[in-house]
Amino acid sequence: MTKSTVIYWNPLTSESREKWSHIEGLEGMVEELTLSIDPITGEYTRLTRFLAGADTSIFGGKTHPYPEEVFIVSGRLFDQAFNLWLESGHYASRPPGEMHGPFKTDVGCVVLEISFPNRVGDGDIF
Repeated sequence: MTKSTVIYWNPLTSESREKWSHIEGLEGMVEELTLSIDPITGEYTRLTRFLAGADTSIFGGKTHPYPEEVFIVSGRLFDQAFNLWLESGHYASRPPGEMHGPFKTDVGCVVLEISFPNRVGDGDIF
């Protein structure tokens, strides 16, 4: 099976607003939109939008047993695990088990995530 496909569209326009959903426990702070998913492997491409003033400190850092890639599309996001402001253009290829977050943003941020949950323990994405 392959990841789902869709014709060209712009998820960042106001016309696409209703396609975004709030992340449970982070309502009013963080939203997500799955762009593509493979229902067999679980691999997905998603946008995560942190609204201005979002702060996930109450949830602490996060880790998962699979690799993922992240790219900052717009805005900026502070990653406490790295004591680093991630700004538009920042990219990371995270290995399984890497701690990231908690996060906060002053101006808002959109992050592109490509995750590989079927590659548990696999440090080689490519």
